[in-house]
Amino acid sequence: MQSSFVDRLFVLLQYLVPQHLLSRLVGWCARSEIPWIKTTFINQFSNRFDIDLSEAVIEDPDQFPSFNAFFTRALKDGARPIAPEADDIACPADGTISQLGKLRGSDVLQAKGQYYSVYELLGGDSALASEFSNGHFATVYLSPRDYHRVHMPVTGTLREMIYVPGKLFSVNAVTTRQVPRLFARNERAVCIFDTEQGPVAVILVGAMIVAGIETVFAGQVTPQPTEITRTRYDRVEPIVIEKGAELGRFMLGSTVVMLFPEGACQWEAGLGAETPVRMGQPLGKVIA
Repeated sequence: MQSSFVDRLFVLLQYLVPQHLLSRLVGWCARSEIPWIKTTFINQFSNRFDIDLSEAVIEDPDQFPSFNAFFTRALKDGARPIAPEADDIACPADGTISQLGKLRGSDVLQAKGQYYSVYELLGGDSALASEFSNGHFATVYLSPRDYHRVHMPVTGTLREMIYVPGKLFSVNAVTTRQVPRLFARNERAVCIFDTEQGPVAVILVGAMIVAGIETVFAGQVTPQPTEITRTRYDRVEPIVIEKGAELGRFMLGSTVVMLFPEGACQWEAGLGAETPVRMGQPLGKVIA
């Protein structure tokens, strides 16, 4: 009973606080290269979440120029082997499976008994949403202690990116269970790729105190003005990103949602809600 009350209070406070102002303030501190600010942030964060830097290219926390650099740290070569088979779908990030499975028509399972629409998730584009009708989805939650670069699940050619403004609710399990249509309400960057199996969407969802989302092809995506922004990339020289290559990164913990068309993939048996995963591991198979 006490835990349930605390959970409800935690969610209620998120409706009341100035989400964007708080996130931008944290973002300023996270970008700061003032020694005492960045050192304080890094040390407190490392102690709170028991961060292991042994896999990182930079192992000495004092060598990071800012908290953001520490948080989005690169890993050593070979630290995350990429799913080796040609038809493997590589996990895009370290984290935990929030949900995965088949779409219910055009609806995505968020939590037990809760759904949101692909139409909303993709920024209100009915033609684009129809490309994923009855398809497949996987949602990966990145906790604060995880590696925070996002990588390609399959090789694809970038078609477009859609920036969708929105709220900045937390995306942890408590909030996911209690805030309806959470991933279709939060700020996000929708990346659409054309692949051998058809369109694939990789959506980077922002969250409370996430200071920004970056992609390798557009730099920092958020924050932006409060309107949907679409950028086409298929009308210029193609941008091809190989399976396992970096796609983008979060400035603090958040969530990645992947969409595949109907019949285009099959998820690994045994994967489900709360399954821990690591970037690069096989999540399933694409179907030709």
